[in-house]
Amino acid sequence: MPLSPEQQAEIDELRNQPQSTLRVVSPGMEKHLYSAHQVLDHGFVRVVDYMGDDNAICQAARVSYGKGTKSVQNDEGLIRYLMRHWHSTPFEMCEIKLHVKLPVFVARQWIRHRTANVNEYSARYSILDREFYIPAPEHVAAQSVINNQGRGEALTGDEAARVLDILKSDSARSYDHYEEMINQDGKQGLARELARMNLPANIYTQWYWKVDLHNLLHFLRLRADAHAQYEIRVYAEAMCKIVADWVPFAYAAFEDYRLGGASLSATALGCVRRMLDGEDVTQESSGMSKGEWREFMAALGR
Repeated sequence: MPLSPEQQAEIDELRNQPQSTLRVVSPGMEKHLYSAHQVLDHGFVRVVDYMGDDNAICQAARVSYGKGTKSVQNDEGLIRYLMRHWHSTPFEMCEIKLHVKLPVFVARQWIRHRTANVNEYSARYSILDREFYIPAPEHVAAQSVINNQGRGEALTGDEAARVLDILKSDSARSYDHYEEMINQDGKQGLARELARMNLPANIYTQWYWKVDLHNLLHFLRLRADAHAQYEIRVYAEAMCKIVADWVPFAYAAFEDYRLGGASLSATALGCVRRMLDGEDVTQESSGMSKGEWREFMAALGR
């Protein structure tokens, strides 16, 4: 099917722009290419490649919905509409490929997001570097008494020093034995695929991680949240800064509706209406459990 005159004119205009490539380029993202953003003590996030920008999201939406978007006056308004109404497909038109260096225990959390393409450094083929994540003293904390998968108060003084010493000495000892097993004084050492099993979960690995923007934003909504584990949250926060430069309209909408917004159940919404009508709603009269009520009050800032 031949192009319409309007489509041809749009293509001609894009081709006549003085760029070194005919593909879409995001000026904000270009500054992140070939630059590694340090995370934790030895980790980083680096943009390898990307596809699309804010305009690509709008282009896909207008193709999909046609005249249904004619009332939207600008791209920013359209993107906010898409984000507000949970339209995911247009955001899938943008993709990013990241090179990430991270501790193994963080990678095992990260890999649970199964909507990306991943290729990890092979410890069967190559020898891992002697690099381990050792938390800063302020991030050495006790087990939370409220949340079974969270932290409580930070350890201090001799207790914090003792824990850090254990982490450092165990890491060094494990790597010494790893090297000893694969290098047997001129003899054929243990296979690397077996020797690696003795290494601790705080050793660093690397991977290439390619994902579309929709699934990336879902990852960031969970992992940039204040309740996420610190060690994965700092990676998400570094990625947030990259995405904000890459697709500023989409990220602003995401920040407003997802990161800074809240989802209310029908019961919670009913409580809000009752409160607006002047009723003194309590946890006992709300129809919510204590946990739900606590989260509801936090969302309302009360």
